[in-house]
Amino acid sequence: MPKTTKAGKAKQTELPSTLRRSDDKAQRTYAKAHDSAVDQYDDEQRANQVAYAALKHTHEKVGDRWEPKDEYGPSDAQAEGDADTDRETAGGVDANASKEHLLDVARRLEIRGRSRMKKGELVQAIQRANDRASRQARG
Repeated sequence: MPKTTKAGKAKQTELPSTLRRSDDKAQRTYAKAHDSAVDQYDDEQRANQVAYAALKHTHEKVGDRWEPKDEYGPSDAQAEGDADTDRETAGGVDANASKEHLLDVARRLEIRGRSRMKKGELVQAIQRANDRASRQARG
């Protein structure tokens, strides 16, 4: 099912809930990458993977939505690879960001003990907080 209209806008009803709560650019990035991948691969699962990989280059997941990143680039080892890559994903957390940035995101998400965490621990704590926020937003 196409995720974009003929005018190139994202179809709200076809987007994952976290993207419906995100800005227009995140929605368009995901939807256009998805539709292009469906045309190229004719595989819905692969299209979703491609769309999220494209989204992770421009946005990071913070809480229950996707926010623009300061710098373009892959957010984790999985987003850096190609179709055959099977690496750990950070679930939308910008694991390649600086520790200072991750501390700021952790502060916004009110993660306790963040000042004592190493970078990898921050990524995991943010990912857990994001998952919790997404579950709560879905009801």
